[in-house]
Amino acid sequence: MDKPSVKGLSSSNRWCSIAMLEEDESALHRDRLSNLPQDLLLNIIERLDVADAMRTSILSRRWKLIPTMLSKILIMVGSTDNLQERKCDDVARANAAVIGATRSLLKSRSASPYTIHHLCLQFYLGKRSKLIGRTVAKTIAKHKVGFAEFTILTEKELERSSSADRFAYGLQFRSFLGTCPNAFIRLARLKLENLRLRESDIPCILKVCKRLEFLRLDNCDMGYRSLLAVEHPRLRELEIVRSEFERVDLNFLPELTTLTFSYWVSLHDPLSFGYVPLLHTVSISNTALSWHKMLKLSELLGKATVSNLHLGFESEKIWVKPEDPRELSLVFSKLRFVNLAAISEECDLKWTLFVLQGAPFLEELCIRVCDCLGMWDEEERRKHAYSEKGKDAGTNWEASDFMHRKLSVLKIFGFQSEEKFMNYAKTVMEVAVNLKDIYLHEKPACEEKCAYSHQRGDRYPRTKRHKIWVRNNLDMDMHPLLRLHFRF
Repeated sequence: MDKPSVKGLSSSNRWCSIAMLEEDESALHRDRLSNLPQDLLLNIIERLDVADAMRTSILSRRWKLIPTMLSKILIMVGSTDNLQERKCDDVARANAAVIGATRSLLKSRSASPYTIHHLCLQFYLGKRSKLIGRTVAKTIAKHKVGFAEFTILTEKELERSSSADRFAYGLQFRSFLGTCPNAFIRLARLKLENLRLRESDIPCILKVCKRLEFLRLDNCDMGYRSLLAVEHPRLRELEIVRSEFERVDLNFLPELTTLTFSYWVSLHDPLSFGYVPLLHTVSISNTALSWHKMLKLSELLGKATVSNLHLGFESEKIWVKPEDPRELSLVFSKLRFVNLAAISEECDLKWTLFVLQGAPFLEELCIRVCDCLGMWDEEERRKHAYSEKGKDAGTNWEASDFMHRKLSVLKIFGFQSEEKFMNYAKTVMEVAVNLKDIYLHEKPACEEKCAYSHQRGDRYPRTKRHKIWVRNNLDMDMHPLLRLHFRF
């Protein structure tokens, strides 16, 4: 008779198969999974979701102890897709499931000598969420949690959250933090959304979360055009998205390495960089309206010297002002990788050369051109004060003669065999004397929500003949060491 196998079964069927094997003493010897070393068995179980991991405890006496030995516990409330409407009853049921799983798992470990190295909880903010906080606080009090992470969602997603909703959610969060402060003392990662807080709340969060390394604030602020000062000795990654802050001051963040900042309402520079000696990756994106100021990177970045810079324009107005390379010599002195994303198709590309000229050690330049994120309804554009001028107005730039010796890779997404793209590629080839690879991509791939679709009449070189035409027009024979790549 062939040996029974659990391979290819669903998780529930797989464990039922093992249970049936254990009923037969002779079959037990063929149960290779149960005979695995304990560390390896735990590693396998930790890859299951919480519900399946808990079910394994019924299989045998040995397996009964498995949930109390897990070093990694992930309890997720479900989808966080902003496009999915969250209904009140669904939120209540989902939170009840998380509360039940959290209390069951953590209370069962009261006598367990094993440490939870990673505890990740995702739940909805509300009155009953305090039960999660109290349970986590009790577990932490017994020194059984090493690394903890909270993702706290609101009942209404971004698109449906009014100012009144965000104010109410802010009160709920303040009550949650005040009731369960000990649940936050081991947090290494915290994600919050749709909160209108008081001026003292975010500094309080940073003070309580002494071990915090990652903080995401999505649609959170302390009032329209409020000021936020951030200071924390251990914070390494900071994401502030869709805020209504007038300015965010990064005053003292000695461990900060990565900053993501998107969508602001300020009439002035929305960021200021204080003591951030380790900062190397900065991503800044905005849908610039007619009243948004064009920012000078030399002033915005200040004394921060980053190596990886992402600037996103969301298919709308270019909000960066080209500058003389002498003004950029300090902030671009360590710059190695630049990604200029979601540049509208109506924009010229010459202005981007100021980055290349101002960053003598740049190794890779990526240009992404698309109109998939823009607003095209004329009435909506007037209503929301989108720019009525050209989207690249104010970006005129005539590069002086210069030579770049470090750039090795040029990537162009959304490439078309048109004069604008061809001339741009030729210019980069002329100034970047050590350029090794040019990648020409059809799809812009701006981000996950990119709505790009192949349109009839586009001029991306797909056929062999068309590719040869592009090669000839770029004079590739004059650059024998340069490789040209086409990516569909």
